[in-house]
Amino acid sequence: AAMAAPPLPPLLCSAASSYRATLLAPHALPYRAAARPMVSPCTAPSLRRAGARAPPPCAAKRGGAGGEASSTDGEGTRALLQAALWGAEAAYIFWLFLLPYAPVLQGDPLWAISQATITDLVGLSLNFFFILPLINSAFLIPYMAIRLNDVDKNQPPPQTSKLSSLMVRGASGVGITGGLVCILSIVWAFFGRADADFGGVLDRWQYAQDYVLTERLAYAFLWDILLYSIFQPWLIGDNLQNVKPKAREFVNVARFIPVVGIVAYLLCLEEKKD
Repeated sequence: AAMAAPPLPPLLCSAASSYRATLLAPHALPYRAAARPMVSPCTAPSLRRAGARAPPPCAAKRGGAGGEASSTDGEGTRALLQAALWGAEAAYIFWLFLLPYAPVLQGDPLWAISQATITDLVGLSLNFFFILPLINSAFLIPYMAIRLNDVDKNQPPPQTSKLSSLMVRGASGVGITGGLVCILSIVWAFFGRADADFGGVLDRWQYAQDYVLTERLAYAFLWDILLYSIFQPWLIGDNLQNVKPKAREFVNVARFIPVVGIVAYLLCLEEKKD
């Protein structure tokens, strides 16, 4: 008879039985610990301990202290800008209208104006396309300051008046006319009456420099040009929504060029349907 295999030691027998059982048993899914809810790094520690549902990661809160602070900063900036405009109006009036210290040799302050100055004022309006010098920024600066007044957000927007609609329809004509007048003025300044011995381009440029630094009315117009160059991009930028959508990018760039920006804006206005 064949010899029986010697019995295995108890330890090896137990290990072999366990190995066979492992091979025959169905594969079980690996054990995982119960998943804990993800907690946003922005969630307060108290919420983590209480097991409360966490908000989306770093979600921005609407309103609250941040919104109030932003609103307060905006109000402060608006008030500061408005004060600066009213200060500029006071300086403009005192320096050009009332004080006799402007760096000019001709022209009188308003309190000592002479008949000759009035005659020159009316005559110069022809050179400025029927616009009287000294009154442009005197009204434009307060207008820019008044625009910054608080607006009642609960008040419905005003309806478009017939006059406003008429002005929009005629805006392109105003833009074309103004643009042509500016081009004609520049050409006339350098080349007008070339046969009347007014000198060449350099001579005319030198005369213009001497004129604006010695004549009070022309000197004031220099300040008007400077201030308008600041106000034009500001005004157009606040009203870009009135421009045709396809032309807004072009007008947004052109608004920084004096005269060119306002002509582009007037030509590209979108006519609102009643």
